[in-house]
Amino acid sequence: MISTPVMKWASAITDEEVVERVRAGETALFEVLMRRYNQRIYRAVRSILREDGEAEDVTQDAYVRSYMHLDQFDGRAAFSTWLTKIAVHEALARLRKRQRLVEIDAASKETGESLNLESLAPSPEQVVLTQTLKIVLEAAIDRLPQAYRSVFMLRDVERMSTAETAECLDISEGAVKVRLHRARALLRKEIQAQTGAATASAFHFAGARCDRIVAGVLENIGNTAEK
Repeated sequence: MISTPVMKWASAITDEEVVERVRAGETALFEVLMRRYNQRIYRAVRSILREDGEAEDVTQDAYVRSYMHLDQFDGRAAFSTWLTKIAVHEALARLRKRQRLVEIDAASKETGESLNLESLAPSPEQVVLTQTLKIVLEAAIDRLPQAYRSVFMLRDVERMSTAETAECLDISEGAVKVRLHRARALLRKEIQAQTGAATASAFHFAGARCDRIVAGVLENIGNTAEK
């Protein structure tokens, strides 16, 4: 692991400089790139797979693949874009593999029922987790269709540009804009639906708080009556 002083020094050099030095034999410096983009890569992969452990596995695989093919980075796109694109492709490959396994399992059971992977029905656990806005938002993002979810994660969460997002996902900039608009609309609808049941219980006023106010009012009424 690179020491803290070295990491502070490395933070001042560009991705391209780090890549060149890694190519030249300073392989330990690859850690600089990983620490710079761990969160972005994880988020991009997690937006596709929706499972923490699997997302971590694929993130690691993406780093290994990018390291092995570092000589193919030509600088035409930003390194972060090139790296994210590799991770997205890895995640999509894992998703396709998972879906094939699901199809095989479903066929073996001969249920004849299709599996809806994008169900909008909240689970009991998700209802409980709506106590905080962060959890509500994460759950809502998870329920977006995968095409919208990936665009939303890269554009609104990771703040990547429309052009970078289009490059990473192999779609047009127009498609990015359309999917982002639809993702935001779906999220608004989903969050409203999730929080609607909790609205009536917001600013809950009962128990000791209620007793204290009642006691205070009665005391004041009593004092007024005595006068």
